[in-house]
Amino acid sequence: MLTGLVVAFLLPLASFAWGPNGHRIVAEIAWQHLTPKARKAVANILGGQSLAMIANWPDFIKSDTTHQYDNTNRWHYLDFPGGVDRTTFDGMLKAATGENLYTQTQAMMKDLKNTRLAADKKWFALTFLAHMIGDMHMPLHVGRDEDQGGNKINVMWFDKPSNLHRVWDEHLIDFQQLSYTEYTKAIDIATPQQVKIMQSGSIADWMFESHLLADRIYGYTKPDSKLSYRYNYVFLNDLNQQLLKGGVRLASILNSIFI
Repeated sequence: MLTGLVVAFLLPLASFAWGPNGHRIVAEIAWQHLTPKARKAVANILGGQSLAMIANWPDFIKSDTTHQYDNTNRWHYLDFPGGVDRTTFDGMLKAATGENLYTQTQAMMKDLKNTRLAADKKWFALTFLAHMIGDMHMPLHVGRDEDQGGNKINVMWFDKPSNLHRVWDEHLIDFQQLSYTEYTKAIDIATPQQVKIMQSGSIADWMFESHLLADRIYGYTKPDSKLSYRYNYVFLNDLNQQLLKGGVRLASILNSIFI
């Protein structure tokens, strides 16, 4: 049975995870939680660019007409059937040997630890790592293959046609009417003890946590639903928690790399 499920890993998902503001929020929160040594290392790699502003590059290159980055399309997600238990989930992660969100996150971490890696490759690794940690906290990027992470679930967002993926990708964040810096200040208010708890666990733990939220989202959101204020009320805390967790966890990884 497991072999059949793994096929879902190989199918492309033509979508973004968090929209531009979402990825910038995650990266900006991470920047605020870096140690001085990690912040210096990140700044040196980026060469004057901000972590927040480079975090969307892995999405932007999907429009590159040379197609030189097409192999990275699968790095943004990893699909699972709904309602899988933790044992099955972990088994699927171990079986996911191709290029995907789980394997490439670890590959970029390994690259950043390589002191002999060329500067341009370090920039690439840092940019993708910042982006992919954001991706794994967007619950529908560990969603279901049959609907392409919610892309095939049509809904109305207020009076406009949309889909479930886009609601979580952009609409909910944009509905708050905050810039990414304002949003960061609004939600980055956890105590040091709370941050430490968020940063505990493994990448597998974090992905499973996102997958459980995806199950809740699927259960609540029926196809062709009309979503508006009530939906924002129900899921705003989850949205903010995912953005915050993505940021502090990215910081934790970078702090552990640049010690």
